[in-house]
Formats: sequence, C-alpha cells, structure tokens
Amino acid sequence: MSERKPYPSDLSDGQWSLIEPVVTAWKDRHRSVSGHQGAYAMREIVNTIFYQGRTGCQWAYLPHDLPQKSATYYYFAAWRDDGTDQVIHELLRCQVREKARRLEDPTLVVLDTQSVRVAAGVPASTTGRDAGKRVPGRKRALAVDVLGLVIAVIVLAASTHDNAAGIALLDHVAEHTCGTVHKALVDQGFKKQITQHGSSMGIDVEIVQRDVQERGFVPQPIRWRVEQTYGILILHRRLVRDYEHHPASSASRVYWAMTHTMTRRLTGTNTPTWREPQAVTA
Repeated sequence: MSERKPYPSDLSDGQWSLIEPVVTAWKDRHRSVSGHQGAYAMREIVNTIFYQGRTGCQWAYLPHDLPQKSATYYYFAAWRDDGTDQVIHELLRCQVREKARRLEDPTLVVLDTQSVRVAAGVPASTTGRDAGKRVPGRKRALAVDVLGLVIAVIVLAASTHDNAAGIALLDHVAEHTCGTVHKALVDQGFKKQITQHGSSMGIDVEIVQRDVQERGFVPQPIRWRVEQTYGILILHRRLVRDYEHHPASSASRVYWAMTHTMTRRLTGTNTPTWREPQAVTA
C-alpha cells in the first residue's frame, strides 16, 4: 500500500509510541491460526478510529486510503469488549497526572451527566427521554478528576435519573481507582440517594449549590472541570450525537476521544480546530 497523505487526526511518531506497546502486546496475544498478520498496520487501524471520532463520518464513508470498515470495526469491537481501549486510556491518564505532579489515582472526582440525541437506527430499547432537559436519546455520565481527565464513563437511556447514573458512576470510580477517592462533587440535579450511597462506600458526596443571587452562567470552582471535559468531547463529532447501536460502543468512543486528547497533551501538540487557517496578507 502506497504512503498516503496524513490527516490532521493522524498520530505522530511520538503519539503512536505512547499507544504502540499496548496494541503490539494485544496483537501478539491474538495471532491468527494461519499466521497471517492482517492487511493493515495497527497504527492505521488506530488512525482510522481517531479519524471517524473527529469527523463523525459513517462507516461506509471512510476514505478509501484508510483501512476498510470490516477491519477497523473488528478491532474497535474487540478492544471495546476486552477492555483494551480502557487499558490504553488508563495508561495515558496516569502519565498525564504524573506530568502534572499528581498521584496516579485522584482523591476527588466530579460527576455530571449529559443527554444527547441519537441517530436513526439506534435501538429504542436503549434510549429514553430526559424529561428535565426535554432531550430524547441517551445519557452520558462522566466522573472526572480536577484535571478534567475521565475516570469513569457510563451510557444509559436519557430517561435514567441522575441519581441512578451517579450511583453507577460511583461504583465504577471505586473499581477504577482502588478506593483512593474520598470526595465527589455533583450539581443540584443529584439528590440525597447518591450521598447515601457515597457514604456507604466511604466517599463524601457534596451537592454544590448555586448562589441564587448569581445571574447567567457562573462557573463553580472545581466542579466546572467536568463541563470543560464535555466541551472537549464535543470537538469529536462522533460524540455530538449518539450513533452507536450498543451503549458500550458509546462509552468506548469517549475513551478513544480522551485518549486522542491525552496523546496531544503528552506530546505538547495543539488540538486542530475545524476552522481553515486564515490567509496571510501583506
């Protein structure tokens, strides 16, 4: 296969070196019985996942110079099902925290939810309607640290109450951080059920109250980090709407989007925007 022109979403050599050990180790454990290594390099498979995440294109519309859907989806689904996408994400998350001179696992997390519409064809059995936000679709629930890094993500029907989502998130947080988290911040959409559940786990859940005298949007200290993370995720057009048939695929998209973001943070590379550079005039 001839060398192609790179896309803005492609990994640089330095960024690929952060992911390559995990992918290579996975490939070594899943060798073909026939010994065939596959038609595509693993770096190209990852580049295609990132390309689709950034552009939001449908599987059938992947460019012809990238690996085909059949190959890319095979790895996307396999890594989703066996947790390899999370292994890569956790490896980079720990490196970003270490670079910021913090311990690998946080002691404080911020929880929040986001309801998004779904695409046509998404099974109705996995969707619902968020009555408060008047959004039919699915609900993403995130737990992030003070750096805005994702600690846990779950995807549920939009009709799921924030308390139920928050309780499930706390369980995921405890599992992913080995019990290091002692405090969680949530907004007023969460109620006492989550504080009670947190207490049973040794996590102090604080419902951050909004000052009634404030008008307009006023960022709340520390808790605004989760809003920032949602803003970063929306730069990945595949996450603007939920296109995935399986909620697990939706969660995997979040992990891959954050993985892409963290490779840039670790290599000091700016995230490209969708605006064309302005022409320089004399």
